[in-house]
Amino acid sequence: MKWLFLIAVLLAIAAIIILMRANRQRAESGLPAGRIVYDDSGGNKRIIERPLFEPTLGITGKPDYLVEQKGTLIPVEVKSTAAPSQPYDNHIMQLAAYCYLVEKTLFRRPAYGIIRYRNRSFAIDYTTELENEFLDLVAEIRQVEKEGGAERSHNIPARCLGCGYRGICDQHL
Repeated sequence: MKWLFLIAVLLAIAAIIILMRANRQRAESGLPAGRIVYDDSGGNKRIIERPLFEPTLGITGKPDYLVEQKGTLIPVEVKSTAAPSQPYDNHIMQLAAYCYLVEKTLFRRPAYGIIRYRNRSFAIDYTTELENEFLDLVAEIRQVEKEGGAERSHNIPARCLGCGYRGICDQHL
């Protein structure tokens, strides 16, 4: 009987250690507390099986993670680079696009989203102002596409190498 009690105590200790490790790994990952309902890193995809698509604007996207926390969905975008002092504007707009897509396709407006750099995370509030800035940017992009004349915005050969438009771009480096 004593050995059964000893085994139960050892199993309880092992469970506590595993739980502590899982909590530490989650904290190190930069993901907020909550249930991961979508994972584009190759894990389980529970709520959405394909990219989010919003037909009115004609935009498609997949956040790296969607975390459900108290009924709210939080898009998380993971970047492999070290964090700047403030998130880059293009990363904020990418996150705004994911927030917009979550609201329009899953009918749940995120209060915020997270940009996770290698060494730091930024929580970005999804305000009406940010949504309007995103929509203005989409309208501006559509206008430039319609009129032509989009110019390369950098001098970084590595960016051109990874660009999906490289095959049709006459400005690649």
